[in-house]
Amino acid sequence: MRIMGLDYGSMTVGVAISDELMITAQGIEVIRRKQETKLRQTYQRIEELIKEYDVKKIVLGYPKNMNNTIGDRALKSEEFADNLRRRTGLEVVLWDERLTTVAAHQVLDMAEVGLKKKMEVVDKLAAVFILQGYLDLQARSLTKESE
Repeated sequence: MRIMGLDYGSMTVGVAISDELMITAQGIEVIRRKQETKLRQTYQRIEELIKEYDVKKIVLGYPKNMNNTIGDRALKSEEFADNLRRRTGLEVVLWDERLTTVAAHQVLDMAEVGLKKKMEVVDKLAAVFILQGYLDLQARSLTKESE
């Protein structure tokens, strides 16, 4: 079983997949679209990746405001999650993603990645941070249960 992590943005979706042991997240790709509301091909590509990697759950970044309120981007993410559930039949977990894109930019800056390359991969790295945060919490929960 694998878990998919998604960083849903206005024009892109960063995609990460867990390893089979659900310990680590690896960035897979960035799905791009020309218009924010044109999502048919985005959903199709996600469905292809679900089949390819035998995904059983999706963790979708949930961009809450810093004061913990729900803004426009979070509402769009809720709608995207509902559509994913309907289309795939999979559980979709909303994961607080505050500052994941900032963290992704910081990592890429430290690695001295150029601006053009950074813009190509930042959403994929943000998806990795989203999924890895979820995987780490699951591992901690299992550790506490076994103590």
